[in-house]
Amino acid sequence: MPRKKIIQDLGNGLILRPATAADVEELAAFNARIHSDDGPEEPDEKIGAWVRDLMTAPHPTTGIDDFTIVEDTACGKIVSSMNFIPQTWSYAGVEFGVGRPELVGTDSEYRNRGLVRAQFDVIHQWSAERGHKVQAITGIPYYYRQFGYEMGLALDGGRVGYIPHIPKLKEDEEERYTIREALDKDIPFISALYSENAKRYLVSGVIDEGLWHYELMGKSDNNITRLEVRIVETPDGEAIGFLAHPTFLWGPTLSLLMYELQPGISWLDVTPSVLRYLKVEGEAYAAQKDDGEFQAFAMWMGTEHPVYEAISDRLPRRRDPYAYYVRVADLPDFIRHISPILEQRLEKSALVGHSGELKLNFFRSGLKITFDKGHLKNVEAYIPENSHDGDVLFPDLTFLRVLFGYNDFWDVEKMFADCYARNDHGRALVPILFPKKASSVKGIA
Repeated sequence: MPRKKIIQDLGNGLILRPATAADVEELAAFNARIHSDDGPEEPDEKIGAWVRDLMTAPHPTTGIDDFTIVEDTACGKIVSSMNFIPQTWSYAGVEFGVGRPELVGTDSEYRNRGLVRAQFDVIHQWSAERGHKVQAITGIPYYYRQFGYEMGLALDGGRVGYIPHIPKLKEDEEERYTIREALDKDIPFISALYSENAKRYLVSGVIDEGLWHYELMGKSDNNITRLEVRIVETPDGEAIGFLAHPTFLWGPTLSLLMYELQPGISWLDVTPSVLRYLKVEGEAYAAQKDDGEFQAFAMWMGTEHPVYEAISDRLPRRRDPYAYYVRVADLPDFIRHISPILEQRLEKSALVGHSGELKLNFFRSGLKITFDKGHLKNVEAYIPENSHDGDVLFPDLTFLRVLFGYNDFWDVEKMFADCYARNDHGRALVPILFPKKASSVKGIA
């Protein structure tokens, strides 16, 4: 979409501008330094490679002009930057556009000057121009709440096992399933299987064949986000599943981020072969590091996944999910967009055929949803008359936690004393419309 060049004078010799091709190497070096876990003196070249790929490789959704830069004109250097990666997500089968801000960073000498806020204003504008209904970002605790975000959607979480939990082959036993590198020809199979199994979640990332091609063929080897995608086969070469993991260890752990099998295939039968594969790969990655050691395997696939049930004793450690920060600038519009899901939930509930208004009071703003015989008739914003107006009260942005299934109403009511239902109508309707349900959002970055 054509976009006017944005240049904003931020004062004190600082300007905000979009990135250009001339910025690639400096911006890659800046991000490698700013985002290194080992400090700016030891830049993370994997992050630098990610930036180069986003700016120069044929990424399906993003490119150079999706990066913002704050430049100090006195010395001509980049002092702050961020970008966004357009994505498509699904809410119970209803797709919607998402703008994912990423690589948010500022030189330590230039912090606390509002540079990130200025860039968020631009990123939010760009995202709105593309029709995105939601923005979502991962990040450190609290920080992004300053920009209209709430930790409202489950991020990762899962289970961990250790070397003793990996079953060994008996002396006369052969591996029942083989695992090989995924090739371009496998993309239709991977894409279809991923899409089908994503239906088990409330919110999931939509990954089409173009994005899978980019993951397999478009990223540089050193890109921190690159995944090793593998096909699981029977001895006669029939593909029955796929898996994906990073190209390095996280500490002493190799983490499985995706693992899916075709319907009708036993997770209990296949997974021992997968665990032995992870051991071989984990030890190979560890050997590449001077002090590397493979000790554990993780399955970071959210709070619910079939493999957790199949091998529960081999996954003794449970890690609760972190959270995506989510922002919904036009809440009535999003509610209207997912109205078929709300109507389905109502139809299957004790309130089938319900008519009436549901007023949600967010104290400084509110949302009014009107139903007519079980159909969503209207959704509009409203300004509460006082702190007791409405049917259900949600402080600040806590309603987003319920909207995206991260918590249910009962969870939030326990967390916040000023969250409560004022009548039977609200107490019954909100849990029906917005139940707690597992999500697993994977996206190609």
